[in-house]
Amino acid sequence: MISQGEQEIPRFVMTILKRLRAGGYEAYVVGGAVRDLCMRRPVADWDIATSAQADEISAVFDNMRSFNLKHETVTLVSGHSNYEVSSFRGLRLGGEGIEGDLGHRDFTMNAMAYDPMEEKVIDPFGGIQDILRKTVRSVGDPADRIREDPLRMLRGARFAVELGFRIESATEMSAGSMAHLLRSVAGERVRDELVKLLMSPRPSSGIRLMKRLGLLDIVIPELLEGVGVRQNPEYHRFTVFRHILETLDRVGPDPVLRLTALLHDVAKPRVREKIAGRYRFYGHDKASAGLAREIMERLRFGKDMIDRVVQLISYHMRDLDYGRDWSDGAVRRLIRSIGAENTGLFLSFRRADLLAHGIVDEKIVLFTELEERIGRLLESPFPKRTPDLAIDGHKVMEVLHLDEGPEVGRMLALLMEKVTDNPELNTEESLLSMLRSIHSKQSS
Repeated sequence: MISQGEQEIPRFVMTILKRLRAGGYEAYVVGGAVRDLCMRRPVADWDIATSAQADEISAVFDNMRSFNLKHETVTLVSGHSNYEVSSFRGLRLGGEGIEGDLGHRDFTMNAMAYDPMEEKVIDPFGGIQDILRKTVRSVGDPADRIREDPLRMLRGARFAVELGFRIESATEMSAGSMAHLLRSVAGERVRDELVKLLMSPRPSSGIRLMKRLGLLDIVIPELLEGVGVRQNPEYHRFTVFRHILETLDRVGPDPVLRLTALLHDVAKPRVREKIAGRYRFYGHDKASAGLAREIMERLRFGKDMIDRVVQLISYHMRDLDYGRDWSDGAVRRLIRSIGAENTGLFLSFRRADLLAHGIVDEKIVLFTELEERIGRLLESPFPKRTPDLAIDGHKVMEVLHLDEGPEVGRMLALLMEKVTDNPELNTEESLLSMLRSIHSKQSS
């Protein structure tokens, strides 16, 4: 099935294979690289399996940059790329040679080895056939593979949605009955697989599959609170859970946007009230932002990623009151509150959120108008933060004979309001004139 020949294998990979073989060791390209070669897909990671032990691998490549983060694996560095060279898994798990290694891999499509010198694929578990059938199938007994590494359940779901495959019935049944074992996996590893799943072409399919397998109840059980939770039909066609999935599919393949879409209404069921026959979700943006922070901290996301997602969720309703009567100054205040650097993400997410209501109404028309106004206003510079003013706090203290304190900040805030409405006033001369006028009025 692989007919590209040696020229399609990176030169550095061929160097690794040839040097190991020259040292008397077996060596093969393995794992996802072989799967991707068979599927004519770009290869993201090149992994090598060898009969050499870790210390022998290091000795063969003692003149190359390398590091060891995993047991029995040496990572070689070439340029900006890393190449993992690992001892056969069978050597330490009771198997023999390359087939022993492949026998302990997760799925048949990943349990193949390739010898580019002979252009030979070693496929003892029918990986090529399962690729042709578009099937995710465990190697051997699915329960054994899951016990070896419970993360494989989530990996299986990710591969299914990423490749457009189905999960074979025995593999799916084992995952469904063993989902609780995912609790034992480090949050960082679960996080990485979740993000990969969310970056698939149709991430809602992945979340639905996680739900069916019982994995969503382990990873983000809070999302299940929105299943079957109805909203006001004049504004929302879908339940809370369905709306989240619709939004998720409509945002671009950016981790911040996908995580924001996934969690933006996660607390809605907790704040829902029925008042005068209508459902109300007062404060759901702030409540969802807080719950999203808890979820992302539990999954060991980095502080910067958490802050960006939480910020987007917390202000995702700020355009709610927008109307055609808003002045340019009011639109600039919206930009300032969001942060000019965040407006692109905000607009992308908010458009997806509105379209995912499932109802075409004036909101999307007004939002399109707001989008255009924001784009136009951002083309002309205007102060977005106090440091953007043409004078600073020291100048305020000098002119008004003030000591350092809150009054200085209050004066700067008043000036910011003035120039937000009229950016052309952001000159030292104009600001000093306004400052004296404001101070004079407040003193009289």
